[in-house]
Amino acid sequence: MIKSAAGLLLMSFALLATDPNAATRRWWSYTEALANDKIAGRDTGSAGYVAAEKLVIQHFKDAGLAPAGTNDFKQAVPLHSLKLDGRSSRVRIARQGGETRLDWFRQITIAIQPSLPAHIGGPLYFVGNPPTAQAGKLAGAVVVRFGPPRIRKPGAPPIAKVPDGVAAVVTIDSLAGPEPPIWPVPYAALVSLRDGGTQARVNEQSAPEFRFNPTEAELLFAGSGHSFAELKAKLDGGEGLANFPLAGTLNADLTVREEDFTSDNVLGVLGGSDPELRNEYVVLSAHLDGYGIGEARNGDSVYNGALDDAAYVALLMDLAQTLHESGTRFKRSLLFCVVTGEEKGLLGSQYFAAHPTIPKPQLVADLNLDQLRPIFPLTTLTTLALNESSLGEAVRRVAEPMGIRIQPDPEPERNLLRRSDHFSFMQIGVPAVNFVFGYDKGSADEKVYRAWYAERYHSPADDLQQPWVPEAAAKFNAFYAALMKEVANAPERPHWLAESQFAHSTR
Repeated sequence: MIKSAAGLLLMSFALLATDPNAATRRWWSYTEALANDKIAGRDTGSAGYVAAEKLVIQHFKDAGLAPAGTNDFKQAVPLHSLKLDGRSSRVRIARQGGETRLDWFRQITIAIQPSLPAHIGGPLYFVGNPPTAQAGKLAGAVVVRFGPPRIRKPGAPPIAKVPDGVAAVVTIDSLAGPEPPIWPVPYAALVSLRDGGTQARVNEQSAPEFRFNPTEAELLFAGSGHSFAELKAKLDGGEGLANFPLAGTLNADLTVREEDFTSDNVLGVLGGSDPELRNEYVVLSAHLDGYGIGEARNGDSVYNGALDDAAYVALLMDLAQTLHESGTRFKRSLLFCVVTGEEKGLLGSQYFAAHPTIPKPQLVADLNLDQLRPIFPLTTLTTLALNESSLGEAVRRVAEPMGIRIQPDPEPERNLLRRSDHFSFMQIGVPAVNFVFGYDKGSADEKVYRAWYAERYHSPADDLQQPWVPEAAAKFNAFYAALMKEVANAPERPHWLAESQFAHSTR
């Protein structure tokens, strides 16, 4: 838990080669304001989110931005939530000699769906080779299986489907791949737009699905004559796995709470200086929401979301303040777009895209800020959607004199293009880009990057205590400011390239 943000900042800097410059210190002070423990992780629609939202709105007002929401700076996003109540829900394994109660979110969790039954139960059965599993033996069983990596390599064979008729599926998470799952998980919930935008996400499988923590998986195999370690070694060695019954029965009693609520996007405008181009808007977007309060990891239950994405809402705050102090105006207008619900499925940006407060034809570009980790020197920037629009050339023009190499996404299998708010804009015909700190394969920087995903991503460890590199942060912040200026002052608005998959997106 963070007791003194200022003291902690100094501790973080002590780990680094050089202290941050004045501009970077100011940016980080805004990050502190949004990511300290009192803000409680900014879960969508929570009191902590509202507190952070108020800070952003007041800052935008002080920086002279004009409100661009439906209610001053706010655009209320109507949401619907289905959430497992872990306190009143129970899950246990019954065997001869008694029951073992499982801990929600620490050992097991469940995919929340509208059709989830109140009770799930059945004998445990391990399926190591789904194509050979006999449907009769699985009828009414709770099937246990190994899960593939969250991010699968191109060309990987499809995941074999468990036969219909099972009571439930328990998938043991794989820790392999570039984004291994983090346990404990915060909670199980399904949040959707109330106007139907994402409420169509319904059960695509025939049975409820649990996820199981691999570090706790031995207890599933107790009394079966097999062990998790043995089976995992066979799987890693390329050996086939058998199908066999496990000892015991899994039973779960579920309480799912349903709620309608709202959470706000924050929207402000800095008007342009050109009589004609001021009616075109460059969108500067970042998401304010995080994961809030969740299961404790190493004694910390606040999922602060410092680099994901408080630091880049902070960059928008810093840019607004810098432009205000200098009196700078660009030819085009700037729309500062701080959205909610990104971690719930891009909900705030989806809602804005469907209900824009600026007419769609006037939105000329989105420069999105997310997925950024200034944790090693900045020499390469992966640019998502680099080759989709003329924004790619603008990115290259700005980066070259700064000594930044620009590359397309080297890991398209991670589907990063569709995993942040720029994608909502691209779907309505607005050219967009987003950035990831790049590295050479096999380098020390890659090790740092992979370790961050294994240890900090979507966990309480993404906090103000983590080390970061001031020079890298300062260099990216300067790059983004220069790109903003380049796009806002360019004679022509960005356009899709002819070969782009988004070239025929409608506004």
